[in-house]
Amino acid sequence: MMAAVLLARKGHSVHVFEQNEKLGKKLYITGKGRCNLTNACETMEELLGAVVTNPKFLYSSFYQFDNHQVMDFFEELGVPLKVERGGRVFPKSDKSSDVIRALERQMKKLDVKIHLKSRVEKLLLRKEEASGGQLHIRGIQLENKTVVEGDRVLVASGGMSYPSTGADGSGYRFARSVGHEVVKPVPSLVPLLVQEGYVRHLQGLSLRNIQFSIWDDKKCLYREFGELLFTHQGISGPVVLSASAAIGRRLRESPLTGKIDLKPALSEAQLDARILREFENNPQKQLKNVIGALYPASLTPVAIRLSGISPGKPVSTVSRQERQRLLEITKAFPMTIMGAGSFKEAIITKGGISVREIHPSTMESKLVSGLYFIGEVLDLDAMTGGFNLQIAWSTAWAAANA
Repeated sequence: MMAAVLLARKGHSVHVFEQNEKLGKKLYITGKGRCNLTNACETMEELLGAVVTNPKFLYSSFYQFDNHQVMDFFEELGVPLKVERGGRVFPKSDKSSDVIRALERQMKKLDVKIHLKSRVEKLLLRKEEASGGQLHIRGIQLENKTVVEGDRVLVASGGMSYPSTGADGSGYRFARSVGHEVVKPVPSLVPLLVQEGYVRHLQGLSLRNIQFSIWDDKKCLYREFGELLFTHQGISGPVVLSASAAIGRRLRESPLTGKIDLKPALSEAQLDARILREFENNPQKQLKNVIGALYPASLTPVAIRLSGISPGKPVSTVSRQERQRLLEITKAFPMTIMGAGSFKEAIITKGGISVREIHPSTMESKLVSGLYFIGEVLDLDAMTGGFNLQIAWSTAWAAANA
């Protein structure tokens, strides 16, 4: 949609072929239906720093059309924006439909031809003998066998996350059919699966202001401060989704260890002093009735069980070693991470068309002239927070400019 608007503004005749019954189905569900359309971070270093896969490839397109230009673009289209925690940018209305409608209005105003329920089956090529047999795009063939001629084709078909929106990996099939390499797609920005049975008792519990880390033996692979949510099979929430982007491929080799620091603002010594204070103020009370001051209600019995201390033990009789175990659980609540969720739960796809075969300043294929790939169909992905949509807008701009 972004590419169509930009191309039509340059006076090109533009046709959009959409297999769904309406435009922007995937955009509609982004940001829980609110559309986190970019991030308001101040510097290019921050913007590129949030890209997990192939950030260097995005230098050119990000500099051509950065996050602040994206914000200006949508405000000019009549979508007032607001910035929330972590620099996340949303429409003031909290409605992703406003973003879709603004793009749609522009497309119609600029006479872009929109073909709904039009599934593309294959790309059509021709060989240019004059230029030594160079392959050139000729057009597309639809599922109903209709041939549509065109001297440029942009593939913006997305990845494989949220298959209900039509994300079926067809872009990878098109790319392979003309000789492109596709890096194996895997789900990313996705919940993580935990082995321990206690997660079922914690389902629905949201922890704020915690620090979450993932370890491979003694090596820390990821560490982030923020919010975490327990699900029926494991964990989700912003820090977990970002973790999945950082460790997704490594997790396919073997399980990893997750740790939650429930009190990151306190050192071990400060936390120990606080626990002692609670114990001294309530010497005759049972552990289960005192330790609740440290944890949310549903987490208290789990923490006590993991510590190995009897819940009915009077706190005046809790030994230093037992207290140390409580400290360790509070500062490094343990879990075994077995895997990640599926494409059905994934916000984005990691993997896609190899960027080695794409010109970074134009998004044109190095194998087929006149063929462009933009957005999530490429092997590009970033952390949560609006950065993945920024990749979509910037690559669309680069291709349209070319």
